[in-house]
Amino acid sequence: MGKVMLEVRNLKTKYVTRFHEDVYAVDGVSFAIEEGKSLGIAGESGCGKSTLALSMMGYYFPPLHYMSGDIIIDGQNISGMDPDTVRKTILGSEIAYIPQAAMNALNPTQKIIRFLEDVIHAHDPKKSKKEIREMAEARFAEVGLPLEALDKHAVELSGGMKQRTVIAVSTILNPKVLIADEPSSALDVTSQKLVIKMMRELMEKGHVKSMLFITHELPLLYNVTDDIMVMYAGQIVEKGSAKEMVFDPVHPYSHGLMGSILVPEEGTRGHKLAAIPGAPPNLKRPPDGCRFAERCKYATADCRYTSIPEKPFGDGRMYRCVKSLDELKEVYSHE
Repeated sequence: MGKVMLEVRNLKTKYVTRFHEDVYAVDGVSFAIEEGKSLGIAGESGCGKSTLALSMMGYYFPPLHYMSGDIIIDGQNISGMDPDTVRKTILGSEIAYIPQAAMNALNPTQKIIRFLEDVIHAHDPKKSKKEIREMAEARFAEVGLPLEALDKHAVELSGGMKQRTVIAVSTILNPKVLIADEPSSALDVTSQKLVIKMMRELMEKGHVKSMLFITHELPLLYNVTDDIMVMYAGQIVEKGSAKEMVFDPVHPYSHGLMGSILVPEEGTRGHKLAAIPGAPPNLKRPPDGCRFAERCKYATADCRYTSIPEKPFGDGRMYRCVKSLDELKEVYSHE
């Protein structure tokens, strides 16, 4: 087992609405990422993927609130740490974040180089403009951006160039953990390939020690990450290697998720797409039993009223279901 760069232990966070209602968006999530490894998180919209990403930054602003659990980056627990300390010493250098709609994350009133100066000076005020320029030019060259882009405003860049600029800014301090929240969702297929290739190269060169890649597309994660977790209604329902999760999912939600999309490696002949009926539960009042039970065609009374713990099996694999592996494989075999 390699060195663990990020470990999350039983993390619970919530949103508080203006009516003072609690929404339990991340509920008891645990996982770890080793150095040199990438982990993908998949799940439909609203399952808690982006909230988990924001929570792991340890930088909470209302309506998001920390409840309990640990976030450990290279041995340092940042849970409950002072927000100013997190901003000055953790964000950007220890853990960095590429947000959804990253193309809109750049300050439209600043040239890119000024934006980078602000980022670097927040961590190292003594760094000279010449040193920052050299750092920026080296990183822009690595991500395939022309150096003149440093002296442009965001509006002067194409969508793909904006995305690569945000990635360059996010990784300029060589973070130990990089969280990429759907970094290719707004791009065409060619730009998506370029962005994914670039992020792999940043890891291979050691500029990024480990990566968490979030998307709703399981097949995309197969080509990007080493392992995949599937999230549903604030909880992790299954985790395994990318190959296992795409071609041999165990949990009924994972199984349904894969059945609702096309996997190029499997081909399309005889592949009938299936939809998952219903909608996720209200996280203001999470159900007592399995959170997928109301949408699961294999659910029984036990599923609805029994608390379902994580069940480990195999090498690092786990799933959260009342049924045994043999029972699940039996029902899948008759489909």
